[in-house]
Order: sequence, then C-alpha cells, then structure tokens
Amino acid sequence: MEFSKRLDLFGDEVFSSLNAKRLELERQGRTIYDLSVGTPDFEPPAHIVDALVDSAHTPADWKYSLHDLPEMLQAVCDYYARRYGVTLTPDMVTSVGGTQEGMGHLGMALLDEGDTVLIPDPCYPVFRTGCVLGGGTPVYYPLSAEHDFLPYVAGIDPEAADRAKAIVVSLPANPVGSVGTPEVYAEIIDFAREHDLLVVHDNAYSDIIFDGPAGGSFLSYPGAQDVGVEFFSLSKSFNVTGARISFLVGRPDVIAALDKLRSQIDFGMFYPVQRAAIAALTGPLDSVERQRLLYQERRDALCDGLESIGWDRPNAHGTLFVWARIPNGRMDSMAFCMELMDRAGVIVTPGSSFGPAGEGYVRFALVMPPEKIRDAVDAIAAAGI
Repeated sequence: MEFSKRLDLFGDEVFSSLNAKRLELERQGRTIYDLSVGTPDFEPPAHIVDALVDSAHTPADWKYSLHDLPEMLQAVCDYYARRYGVTLTPDMVTSVGGTQEGMGHLGMALLDEGDTVLIPDPCYPVFRTGCVLGGGTPVYYPLSAEHDFLPYVAGIDPEAADRAKAIVVSLPANPVGSVGTPEVYAEIIDFAREHDLLVVHDNAYSDIIFDGPAGGSFLSYPGAQDVGVEFFSLSKSFNVTGARISFLVGRPDVIAALDKLRSQIDFGMFYPVQRAAIAALTGPLDSVERQRLLYQERRDALCDGLESIGWDRPNAHGTLFVWARIPNGRMDSMAFCMELMDRAGVIVTPGSSFGPAGEGYVRFALVMPPEKIRDAVDAIAAAGI
C-alpha cells in the first residue's frame, strides 16, 4: 500500500532512537539519568484530581462533549484577568487537546498551499509540523546567542515577512530557555502590524521563569490583541500533561476559524477534564510558585555543575529546559547524545532535532531532583566529557 506523501514531510522521531539505546543500556544493568523528555515528575494538586474524579462519577459527563462548558470559558477569562491583567471575553477562548494538537489544527485552519510562516530556529518541532500540515512552507528566523536567544525581528528579511501569513513566537522558549522582555514584545507587535502578520504565541511556560519578575502573557502588551493569539497550557504549571488541557485565546476571528475546523474532526474535551481545568483555573496558585522555586534549584544544580566541569554556562532563564553548547565546538549533536548515553548513562535531546540552528547544542530537561541532577553531572565528569 502506498501511504500519503504527507508522511514524507516528517523525519524520524528522535526519541525513538534514544529510547532504543536506553533499553539496551538498561538490559546491561546501567544506571540511567533520563533528562530528555519534559514530562514533570511532580504530582497534580489534589483539588484538580478531585474535580476530575467527581465528574467521572457523573453519568451525564460521559456523553459527547461537543462544546466547551460556559463555566470553563469564563474560568479562562477570569484567570487571565487575575493572573495576567488581561481582559478576555468567552468568544476569545477555545479549548484544544494540548498545544501540540492545537498548533497542528491551527495550521490547517489558517493556511493554504504555498503560504509561508515565520518560525523560530531552534524551536519546538510542532511549530514546523503545524505549518506543513496546513500546506505551508516554514521560513526560519534565528534565535542566536548574539541576541540572547530572543527573536530579533529587525534581522528578518522584509520581503520574506511580507510574503508570510503568520509568525510563531514562543517565550519563555523551548528549547533555548530565553524569556521575553517588554521591548522584544513591542518590536514583535510593531513588526506584525508593518507586515500584516498574525502572531501565534506559545505561552506554555509563563509560570516557570527564574531570576526575575513573574511571567506574563503576550496579550497584555499594547496592540497584541489586534495582531495575535496565544496558546495557554495547564500542562506544566499544574502537572497535568496527560490530560492535554490547553486553550487558544485572542482574536475572535482566529478562534472562530479554529472552532469551525475542529467541529469536523473533534468531539471536544472530555467533560471530566473540563471540570479539572475549571478547578485548576479557579483554585489556589501557591503550589505553582513552590514548584517554580524547585525548578530553579534544579536549574542551578545543573548549570553550576556543568560549568564546574568545563562546559560553557548554559542558557536557562525559564522553562523546564536547559540549552547547553556541546563542549569543544562539536557540531554532531545526535552522535554526541549517543556517546553521552553510552559513556555516562545520561540521556539528553540533540539540538539538531529543534532546527538547523540547534546543531552544536543539546537540551536537558529538569525532571529530576537536584541531588539526582548532581549525580548525572558527576557521571558526565567521570566519563571525561
């Protein structure tokens, strides 16, 4: 059978190669430190679990969930007002089954064959995937050390910007760990107006920012609601990654377009998951702050440790991730990851899997306690890497 040529748009999944190597080492009895996948190891707050369980005991909540509950949409609006100082109305909010899925669907709702989208390089791979699923062509703009791994829109070719339909921005940024500033956001908004671009902002990590003020929302900046939308996720803040609770918020016309597409391919978010979302959005946030400080301890343990054994100090101002330059100028990140796993038992993600500019780097995920992270650094040191 011949399958769709669409599948040819996607490369091999890097985590499958890493996992195969991991299984081989585990069969040998090796100690493994898996810092590759950003799955939180913290537990979800009890009130969120209780809300889901209570709803699961309600027979009516097992029916098709063909719409977002009005109380959930209002909970998002109230949360944005409380947390970010942003005023939203329910027609500016729709649920998506995780930002990864939402980005893929948004590409299909926005793009026609031949459209182009500006996406950061390095970036989370689904940014490219969402574009090509919609028939679009990604055009990379770099996130470089020269500009603190932040978008530098003044360096984007104006002709490429005029041809593009949208620009994807992700701050705090996975994988590079950079955190946006008011000046950067103002430049992005002005750039979008000048070139008639839709800004698609991924805001998955606003609650995991280190060494500075609390994270915010792109939509809080003047003019942002005229030019953009934002993916807002509960996954990392509340440790509910498997529940796939995310929202697209912002311009009503974009929200309506995504809703129209999803009415044909999606039966909506399971009602018990919607009840869990309401509990998270309306409940206390003290656990979120405690968790941020714990992530910062992990960041410090990893960055201090790597620097102490001769690595360049990594870029790590926010997110669950640390972006580290491979020692000695190596530019073979996949081979380096395999070597690191084989010699030290430490699993990280090659920078090349996040785009061309990621080569020469690796990404660590802060998914182990500080003492385990220090053990991993010791293993790297003992291996002479």
